[in-house]
Amino acid sequence: MLSFTIGGQLIEVEWFAASSGSAAGGTGLNGPAILLLDGADGLTFADGYRLAARTIAASGYHVAFLLYLDRTGDRRVAYSRLRQDYPLWAATVRDAVSWLASQPSVDSNRLGIVGVSLGAALAFETAASDLRIKAIVDYSGPLPEGYAMRQPRLPRTLILHGASDPVVPVSQAQAIERLLKELGTDYEVKIYSGQGHGFTGAAQFDSAARIASFLDQHLGPDQA
Repeated sequence: MLSFTIGGQLIEVEWFAASSGSAAGGTGLNGPAILLLDGADGLTFADGYRLAARTIAASGYHVAFLLYLDRTGDRRVAYSRLRQDYPLWAATVRDAVSWLASQPSVDSNRLGIVGVSLGAALAFETAASDLRIKAIVDYSGPLPEGYAMRQPRLPRTLILHGASDPVVPVSQAQAIERLLKELGTDYEVKIYSGQGHGFTGAAQFDSAARIASFLDQHLGPDQA
């Protein structure tokens, strides 16, 4: 377990080192790295996020599972405080990018964010002002409130969403796609028929394969 401090608050980071000898890391000492941002369920679904982190790490990426809810002392989001806490979490993620870029095993030119639900919104929030983020995987996430009106800068983005998502409606994925088109940003999108907020069965395996391919294309050895 690693950590850094922001606003006097200790933020823990679970570190999953890239598998040695994998293609994505290239031949240099430093390799690409991913911030993994959980959804509002936070640590109540920690084992699922850790499985995702290990899967990405096996493909050759250092993965930092950022426990950004530490900033507000929560294990999961308190919805009654979501609006007031959101800026604190966003600031925490911004500082986490700098922390990640400074790690001795990380190539600071190959940074990405995989965000789930609320974590995806925080990924978009961060990338709008941080050119170091070269790729985003948006897993069932919404656009931050008022985001499109800001005409933000966004990196290449992979959108994955369930057509029957009852938590974050698929209209959010469609809004993200429209924004990316307007910005002229390269993107990929896959809407899974019959899937909700999180994927099961064949969709789960397909999404994992798409994530691996997307990261290899934009953060892999050819981008070093």
